[in-house]
Amino acid sequence: MASTHVKRYKRELLQQPDYYPTGKRTGNFSTTRAVYLSTSAFHLSSKPQNHRLKLFLVSSPLPYPRGSEEPLLGKGELKDWNCKTLATVEPNIRVPFAAPIFNAAVISMASTSALSQHPSSKSSPLQNEERKWMMQDTEQRDADPEQEEISPYSLLTVKIIKMTNAHQADFLSQSDCYVSLWLPTASDEKFRTKTIKNCRDPVWNETFYFRIQRKVKNILEMTVSDDDIIRDDDHAIILFDVAKISLGKRVTMAFPLNPQGREELEVEFLLESIQDHPEAIVTNGAVVCRELACLEVEFDSRVKKKHFAENELMFTVRGSFEETQRVSLGSGSRSPLPDPTLFHYAKYKQPSLDVVLTKKRKLPSFCACVTCRERRSRSIPLTLPLKSLPSEQEAVSKHRKFDLLLKAKKCQEDLDVRLGFDLCAQEQDFICKRKKVVAAALKDILQLEEDLEDDEVPVVAIMTTGGGTRALTAMYAHLLSVQELNVLDCVSYVTGLSGTTWTMANLYEDPDWSQKNLKKTLDDVRRHVLKNKFLACFAPDRLKYYLKELCQRKQEGHQISFTDLWGLIIESMFRDKEDSQKLTDQQQALNRGQNPLPIYLSLNVKDKISDQDFREWVEFTPYEVGFLKYGAYIRAENFGSEFFMGHLMKKIPESRICFLEGIWSSVFSLNLLDAWYISVHSEDFWHKWTRDKITDIDDETLFPKRPNELETRVVCPTDSFSDIFRDVVTLRPAASEIPNFLKGLQMNNNYMESGFSKWKDCELDSQPNHLTGAADYLILIDTAFVFATSYPPLMRPERKVDVILHFNYSSGSQTGPLKEASKYFAKQGIPFPKEVPDDQETPHLKECYIVGEKESPETPIVIFFPLVNDTFREYKAPGVRRSPSEMAEGDVDVANSCGPYYINNLSYSEEDFDKLVNLSYYNVQNNKDLILQALRAAVERKKQQKKQQPLQKPPPPGGDGMGVPNRVASQHLPNCSAVEKMK
Repeated sequence: MASTHVKRYKRELLQQPDYYPTGKRTGNFSTTRAVYLSTSAFHLSSKPQNHRLKLFLVSSPLPYPRGSEEPLLGKGELKDWNCKTLATVEPNIRVPFAAPIFNAAVISMASTSALSQHPSSKSSPLQNEERKWMMQDTEQRDADPEQEEISPYSLLTVKIIKMTNAHQADFLSQSDCYVSLWLPTASDEKFRTKTIKNCRDPVWNETFYFRIQRKVKNILEMTVSDDDIIRDDDHAIILFDVAKISLGKRVTMAFPLNPQGREELEVEFLLESIQDHPEAIVTNGAVVCRELACLEVEFDSRVKKKHFAENELMFTVRGSFEETQRVSLGSGSRSPLPDPTLFHYAKYKQPSLDVVLTKKRKLPSFCACVTCRERRSRSIPLTLPLKSLPSEQEAVSKHRKFDLLLKAKKCQEDLDVRLGFDLCAQEQDFICKRKKVVAAALKDILQLEEDLEDDEVPVVAIMTTGGGTRALTAMYAHLLSVQELNVLDCVSYVTGLSGTTWTMANLYEDPDWSQKNLKKTLDDVRRHVLKNKFLACFAPDRLKYYLKELCQRKQEGHQISFTDLWGLIIESMFRDKEDSQKLTDQQQALNRGQNPLPIYLSLNVKDKISDQDFREWVEFTPYEVGFLKYGAYIRAENFGSEFFMGHLMKKIPESRICFLEGIWSSVFSLNLLDAWYISVHSEDFWHKWTRDKITDIDDETLFPKRPNELETRVVCPTDSFSDIFRDVVTLRPAASEIPNFLKGLQMNNNYMESGFSKWKDCELDSQPNHLTGAADYLILIDTAFVFATSYPPLMRPERKVDVILHFNYSSGSQTGPLKEASKYFAKQGIPFPKEVPDDQETPHLKECYIVGEKESPETPIVIFFPLVNDTFREYKAPGVRRSPSEMAEGDVDVANSCGPYYINNLSYSEEDFDKLVNLSYYNVQNNKDLILQALRAAVERKKQQKKQQPLQKPPPPGGDGMGVPNRVASQHLPNCSAVEKMK
């Protein structure tokens, strides 16, 4: 009978709003990491109708019980509803599971019952807060049972039962198996079972509890490991989507780890709905920003204990932005108290404050043994759960050596990260202005009789590829030729990567560059390309300048890497003096819509993972920097600053443009695996040695497949030799590491059905625990190593690009980048021309192709300009043949990868520079009719779409959460100049 009551009490306790289970129980009801908060009310009597009791734990943690041992209690008091003391428990007393006083077992973790209300606080005492909560709890229990089904919180119970036919990892004995559990969306700690030594069929029967938020994607990782002396070996990792479990349903699963060896892990799951206070959540359908809180810790200025000889306190809040902070304390009574210590943490993610006090003995000791060292430096641990701290009120934690003032505060609701797949307000405002310029230009060059309305103006873009100095030079010539055709004013976007970012960054120093003749700019570039780069970049005065700039950058708080030095070298190669321009300064070139909007492209990768297995597009504009995949963007001036859970934590001065050029064209971030892929366009050979083996083990009879659920997988890690091999071939010694502005964000439970799905293109996208939100830093590299074109930003559906002028500067196959883009976007389901030219089928390429004109209206028209020498050999201008003495000027070798224009050549001769410029300029001029044909077709498309579209009412603000983020409870749009227009 007592056992029945215990189960009932256990269930009621776990469903308390302020109760935070964070780990496991072994045996009957013991646990290694559970916290019973003082504000949790629960039945303890063997007769539930007699009393409703509270337990106050006032001691610091004691050693955790293991196995079937009876749990330990710290010193505490058992009180009834009227706060009358019924019993007192002394420290280190073992409480049997069926104790006569109460039928429950608890663990001696530090609780907020050790916190008393600050005397000067105007708020009610903490006991009143507890009574207030208990009344709320009673009201919740009397509420409609259907309300529990809509609660976003659940209690996940995971019972690790047993394992059969365990893999023998040791030569002389069976494996020493244990299972570890990791659910980062619920807790920042990993939990594990006990180790069963030398057993082929270990049995654990250990239960773990996780409090989860169902609006985020909860992927439980269960790792089966062999316990070794030097390093534990991970045998298999199970990735299980908690969304597969239905509320209130108990499910037992046998996960096949190795079907050939009939190796299985048996686990039981139970998901129950629980009630809690509402959490303010912001989401765009792909990522979720949960509620952020701030903890302020300081010493009580009115109370300082005597004989205070300690010299350092270490505070830790796991999973917080600050993580661990050390505070030095003076030994004298007159020494000043340290400033308050702040922690920013996820409010509803089971946070706790760990305090370690280190004290040193005054008497000297000449013994160097371990025991004496421990006596000289002892740690006094103290753990305080943060969940039950009263909001915006001070509480006191009393210790015999010191008193702490704790205050949990709310953080500002407005985010510093914009969550939304739509264009930012500034870019929308720019497009409105630019359309007026484009409409006038199209009317002129197409000789239209009537003015174009806004919805009849096509969006035209220039897309460029990388190619070092060759790309820099040829792009200037192409832009000059487009300008003289009066087509440049028809362009709304210019995208670039690698070498073409040098051209773009130089052009946008002038706010009116597209309105001025580019011949003068081209003459200035000619001087820089011809000069000796070694003397210009490595003169003694330049080396001193590099050192000064890097030291200053370090003092500002930036992470220094070789990429920063490369950016300074680029500045010396193509500029005469220090360039103070920043990315945000380019907004001056857009404020009237007078120039196209520049978009710079980079790639985010991960350490020890192939670029083909993980890559994410990162776009840079003068307004924003962000991820296409996540729909998450920050202001351009905040790039390089430190963020946490969508909030700006530490502002760092904006970088000069040369340092960004170093990132966009970082040739030194290449690793051995990249070089192999560039050579043979395949990584199959390396995957055998470097990639983990992943197997889908979903049982559709048990869990019918649903769109928002991820498949259950087993990951078999590589062996030690393969790990070393992978570390070598994926090493990037010169890659730049930038503070991750997505740090702390979690994935939405339905993220696969959001805008994320358009850019899902690698294996790691199905493992949300390991996506960018979990990383501290971004590793940004040159996009050209993986993807030769800068198409991705233009293919965002929100930009609605109709015509793209593709200028190719890549070496090798001239049609390869276009074919690669066509295959990629077809796989992603993004409209793009499918019929593209192939130089393997047509060795003799023409100067210009139009593709996509006859495909669906959603497909952009691409005007493709390969870098080839066709009719230029015989014509010096359209329709003007060369004389015999001029034939040598038409001999331009752009096809030879080892010729004068090979990618590693940073300086050209006068003849080679002039030839490349003249060829690029001629190829555009000679195909003016094709350009006008494509523009005219785009205008006709827009008019047809306007006729076919029925009148539609504008969508309500917020819509489906794709453009403007959806906030649960309240929503504030980011501060933008044109935010009212966006509404």
